[in-house]
Amino acid sequence: MSFRLEPVAEGFSKPTHVTSAGDGSGRLFVVEQAGRIWALRDGAPLPEPFLDIIPLVGSNGNERGLLSVAFHPRFAENGQLFVGYTARNGDNTVARYNRSDNPDRVDAASGTVLLAVPDPAPNHNGGLVKFGPDGYLYIGMGDGGGGGDPFGNGQNLDALLGKLLRIDVDGDAPYAVPADNPFVGQAGARPEIWAYGLRNPWRFSFDRAAGDLFIADVGQNAYEEVHFQPAASAGGENYGWSTMEADTCFSAASCEQDGLELPVAVYPHGGDAGGCSITGGYVYRGAQFPQLAGTYLYTDYCSGNLWALRQTDGAWQSELVGRLAISTSSLGEDEAGELYLTDRDGGGLYRLVVE
Repeated sequence: MSFRLEPVAEGFSKPTHVTSAGDGSGRLFVVEQAGRIWALRDGAPLPEPFLDIIPLVGSNGNERGLLSVAFHPRFAENGQLFVGYTARNGDNTVARYNRSDNPDRVDAASGTVLLAVPDPAPNHNGGLVKFGPDGYLYIGMGDGGGGGDPFGNGQNLDALLGKLLRIDVDGDAPYAVPADNPFVGQAGARPEIWAYGLRNPWRFSFDRAAGDLFIADVGQNAYEEVHFQPAASAGGENYGWSTMEADTCFSAASCEQDGLELPVAVYPHGGDAGGCSITGGYVYRGAQFPQLAGTYLYTDYCSGNLWALRQTDGAWQSELVGRLAISTSSLGEDEAGELYLTDRDGGGLYRLVVE
């Protein structure tokens, strides 16, 4: 198998995310770091932005800005969408917006902040918001930044940073906590936490067929990693940071691994087979390339390396299958499950094609 990128649209300014609305419109939506979202019909951006919240967004720095958008599973009915962004004061923020009377525009005045988490440093902001198969909103939160988790958030259950959160946006205002979240009722733990021990879960995704969760966690100085959470999980996994970096001891003081969930795929920094910053992808469930069915594809922002990850006879195998000539900030699915990529440095949107 060989892969190539097919250009779809260009001219975006530092795109950070691409997704569909799941409303049957066939539109794609491209998020720009500065604070705009563009809707595309038939591959062409519409003349006016779908949403513009530049005045609210702090985008100074490589990892801050408007980082993702998630459309409510009933978006076609209720017109609700949710964005993850860095506020101008540095807070990691999740907000709800409503579609306007124009289906191609959002009412920018309708914004309601659901969550604002103070962040002590400008990096490791996580930033992805995504609905799971259960209808709850999952939120990736980095560990607060700095090197080596200096604030100790990864293993601290009383902090929202360094976690994957799970909330019910259809419950009480501003949100409700699902009753079956793993730390509900536990003293000294935040009930919003679904999983912990993460450094910077920049991108995660659910297999649209099986419901399994794949989390790509950006590493420190040596390794990048992919974690797997089966659909049947009740949550509460500890993915190891900062005791571990990937499957290697990070802390010199302690490396107690009991109770840790180690990654299913790891690659090193540097070299032809490595990189420096993982960009998590998706399990392919489209129709155009049946030979890819059930394969999780992910890449690296720096090297462009593209890997295919599969589980065979109970063992995970990750194969280097190509190199992309772009700086991939995000992968995304259209309504049919075909895969797209955003090039943050080049400003393009591409479709992934198998030859």
